Amino acid sequence: MRLLLAEDEESLSEALAMILGRNGYQVETVNDGQAAMEAMETDSYDVVILDIMMPKADGITVLKAIREKGDLTPVLLLTAKSEVDDKVTGLEAGANDYLTKPFSSRELMARIGAITRAQTFQNHPKLNMGNTTLDRETFELSTPAGALRLANKEFLMLEMMLANPGGQISEERFLEKIWGEESGAEPGIVRMYISYLRKKLQALHADIQIEETETGKIVLRGSGI
Repeated sequence: MRLLLAEDEESLSEALAMILGRNGYQVETVNDGQAAMEAMETDSYDVVILDIMMPKADGITVLKAIREKGDLTPVLLLTAKSEVDDKVTGLEAGANDYLTKPFSSRELMARIGAITRAQTFQNHPKLNMGNTTLDRETFELSTPAGALRLANKEFLMLEMMLANPGGQISEERFLEKIWGEESGAEPGIVRMYISYLRKKLQALHADIQIEETETGKIVLRGSGI
C-alpha cells in the first residue's frame, strides 16, 4: 500500500517513514502542506497522514481542499495539541481519524489499519461526477442518457478515478491495485481498458472524460476540474 506522510519535523518524519516501511507501506514524505496538495494532485495513495501544524498550508487546509475535490482517500491527522476543538475541526473537515502526539508505533499502525478497513466497507454505494454515476452495488455506469453495466476491471478502474477526481494515476498503479500478481497482466492492458471506458462514457454522453498527462498518467476530468 502507498502512503503519503506530510510532517514538517524531520526527525519524526524519518522515524515514521522507517516504521511504516517495516510494516509493508511504500512511503512518500513531504514537509509542508503545499507539497502535500501537489503530491495528491499528481499521484494516488491508499492513506494520507497529515500533521495539523505545517508551514505553507496546515493539515486542516489540505484536508478541506482534497475533500472539496471529492477525494475520498483515508486521512489520519497528527496533532501536538490535545484540545477537543482541534479534533472536532479535523473530523468535521473530513478526517477519518486523528492521533495526538506523542503516540506509539503500535497505535499508529492500529489507526491506519482501522481507517483502511473502514474505507473498504464504508457505505458509499454510488460515486458521482458531473452528470455521471457509478453504482458500486450493480457495477452500473449511468447518465441521463442511459446506463451500461461495466465489466469487473472496467468498474475497478473507473472507481479508482472517481474516488480521486483530478488525481493522476500511473499505469503501474492500476496494475498494482487491480491486477496485482495476476500473471496474464501486460502493460498494454491498462490502455486497452481505458479505451473501453472512453467509448462507454462517450456513448452515454457523459460530461467527464479520461485524459492522459504529458507524463503518461491517467486523469479523470470534468466540468471545473
